Amino acid sequence: MPQASKAATELGTLEPYISACVALAQEKLHRFSSITDIGAREKDLNRYPRLARLEEPRQILILKENDGDSDRQTRARAAIARGEVLFEHAAAGEGTRLMLGSKYFLDIPQEITVARTAHLMSQESGRLWSPEDVAAQLECPPHELLPITLGSRHMLQMAFDLENLARELGESPREVLARQHLLIIIGREMLAHIEKDFYQWHFYGFKPSQVYFMVQESFHGLNLKHGRFFYDVNSPARLHNHGQMVMQQTLNYQLFTLTGGHPWEKTFRSGREVADWLQGFADKISYNIEDLDYLTSSLDFHGLGLALQLGDQGYNMVMEVMANNPAKPQKGGMLAWDAELERDVMIESFQLGDISNQDITYLNRNFNHYPSPGVCWGRIGEQGLPMPIAVKDGFLYFQPVQGDINFLVKTAFFRRQEMRPIRNLKSPAALPLAINRLCAQDRQPGFKEFAQRCRQGCL
Repeated sequence: MPQASKAATELGTLEPYISACVALAQEKLHRFSSITDIGAREKDLNRYPRLARLEEPRQILILKENDGDSDRQTRARAAIARGEVLFEHAAAGEGTRLMLGSKYFLDIPQEITVARTAHLMSQESGRLWSPEDVAAQLECPPHELLPITLGSRHMLQMAFDLENLARELGESPREVLARQHLLIIIGREMLAHIEKDFYQWHFYGFKPSQVYFMVQESFHGLNLKHGRFFYDVNSPARLHNHGQMVMQQTLNYQLFTLTGGHPWEKTFRSGREVADWLQGFADKISYNIEDLDYLTSSLDFHGLGLALQLGDQGYNMVMEVMANNPAKPQKGGMLAWDAELERDVMIESFQLGDISNQDITYLNRNFNHYPSPGVCWGRIGEQGLPMPIAVKDGFLYFQPVQGDINFLVKTAFFRRQEMRPIRNLKSPAALPLAINRLCAQDRQPGFKEFAQRCRQGCL
């Protein structure tokens, strides 16, 4: 598979990345005469090189959540309370499969009714879902949910759980919140709205100078003419997947903080400043806004305790895997044993050739830990990531994935002792579950009152 070369860093520009993409296409795909020809071979070009020889995974660690390992949990709680964990929240996706626009600003009680849910599920599945069928699955009707967007709920849950943790430890909730560091990844079209959102919610009680933002940029497609690839500004602009997101973080002046009273008062950070910042953390946790289990439990002390322990053993990436849902198996990263590498590897769906969703036993939950995160950051900056391709609307786009970091650093994989299917909001089929998870979030003792205090700036 093509590998992205190390891009030269310039002040705040992504032009080196664009140039690297053009050069990579020219180097690896020069034998093709058209984008159409590349599209016809897309599956083969992205195929994992040892796909036919993969076996069932052998090295999955089992996380026993009822084993009474209080020392590991105590360490995790203390690390969070001291601000030693960086919380990264990815909310830049295009949400095309869900057909509801940006997930961050999805306001289910305002935008989703039982009838609309039935319509969207029918469109997706090709079979008729009646409103009565949908209503039978719901713990509460959508209009009874608190009128809070999914992104705000995501941030509120973390602040809410941190406040509860502080009280359990006998510490000041305000001080514990002020110690935390966050990195929020957003799309360009969402920037002004999310900045306004953070100001309106008083940064959810977090210290503004420690809430970092990065805009994951979209890119036009590559075109091919007379044997030469070129960046075609007349093509649609698209995101290059979440692997580009992590590569962009290693460039100069991509991360910024809102340090004044207005959104235009930004302070951009150099690569050296970001590297120094990352050195201060024992772990970075990468959350995805679509994870529905997060809505009632954003702080996983069991998983963090294990990640910190594995960090002591030299691991710099820890990936959680979950069982695929046999009733509705979905595509995603697949865990398998690679005999040539003599270890388990996480292989992204782009690389799986003709392997069907039903044949994927263990899926990447898209919930990753990075013990000593500066190590991954440095390795990505030096080596880049594999660059699978996608042809869309007649243009070529690269689609690097975050999970491929497991090929760069020592990586461990774990699953829960109680195997649960993956639960996330990727498509209309998940809307009833999402509504039920939001209902459970609203019913948490004190959550509604906490949200009101946060909105008023009274945390």
